[in-house]
Amino acid sequence: MSLPSPNFGERRGGASPSLIVLHYTAMPTAAEARARLCDASAEVSAHWLIDETGATEALVAEECRAWHAGAGEWAGITDVNSHSIGIELANRGDHPFAAAQMAALEALLAGLMARWSIAPHRVIAHSDMAPARKGDPGPRFDWHRLARQGLSVWPEVTGPLPKPSEDIFLIAAHAFGYPLPDATITPADILRAFRLRFRPWASGQVDGTDLALAQDLAVRFPVTLSR
Repeated sequence: MSLPSPNFGERRGGASPSLIVLHYTAMPTAAEARARLCDASAEVSAHWLIDETGATEALVAEECRAWHAGAGEWAGITDVNSHSIGIELANRGDHPFAAAQMAALEALLAGLMARWSIAPHRVIAHSDMAPARKGDPGPRFDWHRLARQGLSVWPEVTGPLPKPSEDIFLIAAHAFGYPLPDATITPADILRAFRLRFRPWASGQVDGTDLALAQDLAVRFPVTLSR
C-alpha cells in the first residue's frame, strides 16, 4: 500500500513498535500539517494524522520507521522512532482537543494497541521522551480520559504524602520511563514534563504529590528490559 509521506525508513535492529507517541501539530490547520509531514525536504513525518473533525489518515506504514520523535529517550530506548508509532493531532497547542478528534484517537489507539500488543503505560507524550525540547501534546490534552478507557495510565495517591525530595522523585520518574538528568536535560525539565502530563496546573519545586504520583507509577508500571 502506497502512503503519502516519503519520510520513512526501516526500523533499526529488527525493532517492532512497542511505544505510541502522541504529538500536536502546532500548526494553524490540519492541511498545513499534512503538507509538511508529506514534504520530503522537511524530513519529518508520523504514521497517523487526526484532524479536528476526527478524520484519520495514515501517512506512513506502521511497519516502517517514521520520523516523528527525534532525539530523546523513554524506558531506556534512545532510538524512539524505531520502537514507536507516532500520532499527530491537529492542534495549535493552545486550545482544547475537539471531542470528535479525541473519539477518533481512542478508536485508533485501541486498534494499534491490539495489533502490536502495546500496553497502556507505553502510550506516552512527545514531551515525556524529550522533556528538554518538547511540550506536546501539552497541558490541554486529556490523559485522564484515555486512562479511564485503558488507553494510557494514571497515577494515584493512596496514603499520606511523602516528604518532598527531588532526588527520590527523579529516581521514581526514571523507574517509570523518564530519562535521567544529563548534560542536555535538567531536573526541572523532567518535573515540567511530568506535570504537563499529570499535573499541568502545578508549579514550583517538587512537592509531596509529585513524589507520591511518581512512586505509584514506578511501582505499578516499572521499566522492564523487554516491554
